[in-house]
Amino acid sequence: MSPGQTPRYWLVMPAAGMGRRFGADRPKQYAPLCGRTVIEWALAPFLTDPRCAASVVALADDDPYWASIAPANVLVAPGGHERSHSVRNGLAVLADRAGRDDWVLVHDAARPCLPRQDLDRLLADLAGHPVGGLLATPAADTLKRADASRDVQQTVDRAGLWRALTPQMFRYGRLCEALDRAHAAGRMPTDEAQAIEWQGDIPRLVEGAAANLKITSAADLALAAALLKEVA
Repeated sequence: MSPGQTPRYWLVMPAAGMGRRFGADRPKQYAPLCGRTVIEWALAPFLTDPRCAASVVALADDDPYWASIAPANVLVAPGGHERSHSVRNGLAVLADRAGRDDWVLVHDAARPCLPRQDLDRLLADLAGHPVGGLLATPAADTLKRADASRDVQQTVDRAGLWRALTPQMFRYGRLCEALDRAHAAGRMPTDEAQAIEWQGDIPRLVEGAAANLKITSAADLALAAALLKEVA
């Protein structure tokens, strides 16, 4: 790859969650948002990016919503019990397509507001990195550690703390190995970076926008709508 050139990559999007905390009649990734569904917004930056070789979405077996909005040429994988199982199933679909050292981006189906400049920065900053990394934002709020009763036990120093976002970007072969080893040991990483960390590797943080929010509630959906209307 020549200097200044950003790499080709594959996209995996886990979308098998039921979003029970969302409290609606359908999973949050299918909630209506500014004329589309959340997952359509989440996929949009990648479907129009010529650097994206192919996209895979991992779906629940009984998903009744995908067929009505499925974009052309998006591959489908079976969802898993945990997010990391869905990601691994998505990677498996690429086994005959992706090379061991190819980059894979994993992005949440419930993140509809990824700025294109953040995607560009992630790809450019990590193109030559030996491990990969993820978008993140520095922790801005005062952090409290509480017990099961929600009584404050400690105020946590936020210096050096970051909030993990997606996409997360790692080499295909290494990410497959990291997830396989975690699952074999009965460990469930909450994101791809944690699985990579358990391998002894050190991912890099690439600062991204706080606007790249994850939909978990109706309030988040309203905020996402306001953000998308602002950039429309």
